[in-house]
Amino acid sequence: MQRRTLLSVGVATGALLAVAGGTLALIRPGRRADVLTAPARAMFAAVARAVLGQQLPVEQSAQTRALEAHLSRVQAIIAGLPPAMQAEVDELITVVASAPGRIALVGLTRDWSTATVSEVGQALQNMRQSSLSVRQQAYHALRNMSNAAYFADAATWPAIGYPGPRSL
Repeated sequence: MQRRTLLSVGVATGALLAVAGGTLALIRPGRRADVLTAPARAMFAAVARAVLGQQLPVEQSAQTRALEAHLSRVQAIIAGLPPAMQAEVDELITVVASAPGRIALVGLTRDWSTATVSEVGQALQNMRQSSLSVRQQAYHALRNMSNAAYFADAATWPAIGYPGPRSL
């Protein structure tokens, strides 16, 4: 690589990072007072549809109710984490729920609320298989929070053949 090209790439990268940093400073947080914001709710609902798939009810109104209950459990799970982990999760939610973060980290160009289940599923698979560990970690965090929140509800256990905890 020529020295002039290297300098140009360095300057362009620096400018891009400055713009990205300024943009992230203006992004709305993913949670306010322990409550998921609308963009965060749309993100978690889209992730739930892609991750949980056929576990969700097929009928639209039943699915809407199941997702609302799921989002409440996601909020409760995050609120139950230690403060340092909550801060990390809040950062992840803020970045992934924002358009720049959704595009850069997730690789999803359409908004969470308009993306199809297959588009979100493919974006998540690309994160899982990425060579960048930050994308893999984000994937695992989103998937694990979604699964933990959904299967914390005892009503979901029969569908997966889990009889529940044993009586002692």
